[in-house]
Amino acid sequence: MNNIFIIYTGGTIGMVQDPETGTFVPFDFELIANNLPDLSRLNYKLTVHSFTPIIDSSNMNPSIWLEMAQLIKDNYDSYDGFVILHGSDTMAFSASILSFMLEGLQKPVVFSGSQLPIGEIRTDARENLMTALEIASAKREGRSIIQEVCILFDNKLFRGNRSFKYNSAKFEAFRSPNYPVLVEAGIHLKYNDDALLDNSNKEFILHTELDNRVAVLKLFPGISKITVEAILNSDVRGIVMETFGSGNTMTDAWFLNLLEGCIQQGKNIVDISQCKVGSVELGRYETSQGLKAIGVLNGYDMTFEAAVTKLMYLQGELDDQQEVAYWMQQDIRGELTIND
Repeated sequence: MNNIFIIYTGGTIGMVQDPETGTFVPFDFELIANNLPDLSRLNYKLTVHSFTPIIDSSNMNPSIWLEMAQLIKDNYDSYDGFVILHGSDTMAFSASILSFMLEGLQKPVVFSGSQLPIGEIRTDARENLMTALEIASAKREGRSIIQEVCILFDNKLFRGNRSFKYNSAKFEAFRSPNYPVLVEAGIHLKYNDDALLDNSNKEFILHTELDNRVAVLKLFPGISKITVEAILNSDVRGIVMETFGSGNTMTDAWFLNLLEGCIQQGKNIVDISQCKVGSVELGRYETSQGLKAIGVLNGYDMTFEAAVTKLMYLQGELDDQQEVAYWMQQDIRGELTIND
């Protein structure tokens, strides 16, 4: 019998419609269990931890991430795998940060949820949950096949820190354009073995220090000097700068001078692209040569969610800003592809 630990945080999967207002409001795991009689037919022993109160994922924050990570650590030796039921809106952030917090993970941590509540006739919740449970229990030669934090949605398993929510209206809510799908669920589960992390023989370590002093500078044509100054002068240690194309920005002297002054103050600026497909290539074009020269960090093909949460993780672990800068540009959990 497979022992699976389910962490139920909330989200659409467990919502019901309020008859008075017509809005969807959180319920509890009993609603999910009652709508999935097939659960009792599986050779699984399920243990459920429900958050109280149930959380709308828009209210996700570092203290909840810490609670989820600690639950996995506390129950790690007693279970074959973990399924986290979570609202889809911030699921990619949660999956990304847990990938950094759970170093050396040798068991699956599968995030899932749904676009429609489980009580709806056309819901995607039943298939998502059943597939997540099957993947969380899958083993070869006594070892878990999946040894990382993932997102399961619409019959596809993605690496958590490579994923983002791209659609709020389709069951295919998530994509991972810069990294292959890990598992495709059809009649059988098709594992992409070459894309899976192998943490065999690594030590499992929980990291609990997070520093959310992070800001975001998203560029657009015509952005004003006062706006850029406000963001760069904010009380943060790291800034994620969303640039154009392969990492390009305007070359106005005032802009580059502001960035250079910010870096000289000891803040890290990480360059990621606003494009969902492709990678930052600092210095490829004239419009990014200046960035590389003043010390802007290369975010390569990291998602926005991975870049933000990786900064939080590294800043919590490291006091030295140069060390943070070094590790931001290294692949530590399969979150980026170095193309130098």
